[in-house]
Amino acid sequence: MSTEALARLAAERLARLAEERVDHRFKGLPPDADGLTVGELAAQRRNLFRDGDGFTTPVLALSAERLEHNLALMETYASRHGLAFAPHGKTSMAPQLFQRQIEHGAWGITLAVPHQVRVARAFGVQRVFLANELVEAPALRWIAGELAADPGFRFVCYVDSVRGVELMDAALRGTARPVDVVVELGAGDGARTGVRTEEECAAVAAAVAAVPTLRLVGVAGYEGEVPQADPERVRSYLRRLVALAAELDRGGRFDAAEEIVVSAGGSAWFDTVAEVFAGIPALSRPVLKLLRSGAYVSHDDGHYRRLTPFARVPEEGALEPAFRLWAQVVSRPTPEQAFANAGKRDAAYDLDLPAAQVVRRDGVERAATGVTVTGLSDQHAWLRTEPGADLEVGDWIGFGLSHPCTSFDKWQLIPVAEADGTVVAYIRTFF
Repeated sequence: MSTEALARLAAERLARLAEERVDHRFKGLPPDADGLTVGELAAQRRNLFRDGDGFTTPVLALSAERLEHNLALMETYASRHGLAFAPHGKTSMAPQLFQRQIEHGAWGITLAVPHQVRVARAFGVQRVFLANELVEAPALRWIAGELAADPGFRFVCYVDSVRGVELMDAALRGTARPVDVVVELGAGDGARTGVRTEEECAAVAAAVAAVPTLRLVGVAGYEGEVPQADPERVRSYLRRLVALAAELDRGGRFDAAEEIVVSAGGSAWFDTVAEVFAGIPALSRPVLKLLRSGAYVSHDDGHYRRLTPFARVPEEGALEPAFRLWAQVVSRPTPEQAFANAGKRDAAYDLDLPAAQVVRRDGVERAATGVTVTGLSDQHAWLRTEPGADLEVGDWIGFGLSHPCTSFDKWQLIPVAEADGTVVAYIRTFF
């Protein structure tokens, strides 16, 4: 199938997401919407907060305005700093958001495991950066088939061992196109994957050069794994990464590549990535400076709000938390305690507990003053209420969440709501 035909098929699949029928699979949606298509429900522009519109708690919503703001801000940031941008798709696993990220200038989408690549390819993503090693023969053969079928498909993945090169080569023998790889430089002892020393990097690069099934196109790493990360330690690691690219280039290791990929960048240190990558020296080929931050798309009210580089460089703008989880107070057993009907099945809790932000009663919204989440059960949020806190059974509470990656994965269909609660779209996830 031609690249054009594949693009048409992908567009049709995206469009068909609106044709999916609403039913019991999707939490929080109005029971009387069963049988409607997602597109039909979106066209009704129901309101999260209007009783007659039927949304039930718990329900997770994305802010339409803040989502667009975040997409535009990172597009501007990457362009201003001369960076290509491949946002990490594992955050949302939402092809509709992948498409919007690409429309906002993304070079491609970063992913972590083969299943995620299959989702991206099913919806037409033409450039995939796999920020992980890939040594499984079935997955590699599938990638090879995608590369053979679509000349416009670009795929790059990590490699960090000679053994890994051997396994990849064995799986790919006889395939039509070599698989592009980058040497992953580990961030130090105790870090995750990645080669630990420059000498080992040279050995891995030599192993890639010795096989016809792989093509070395650059270097990559993840500065978020730097032990006891601070600006200077992160800067030092990124300078090692740049120096590794220059050294491998001097040794002729990228002679088969059209461009040299130098990639890093989670959501906590991309300002330092921009700073160090601005100093990449001239190499033998054009350099693709590839940033991979993913959590920006929804941002959050906890972990990333504290760590975002925009807090360090406010003149560059500010991301806005786009998620809010709505739950209802279902029990008020004592003056000091209440329970809402959202828990671990609904809210991220691996980094921080949800934060009570607002209370809605009779159409009026106010700050959740004196209300604190102290714990989560499977389906309950434990709330401590200070003296004088005005909270009643039946109230809706809006919670801010921490860590987008474990917020998206609990919801298959997420309403996108305007500031007044009007739902204008639904985001489908594929975890």
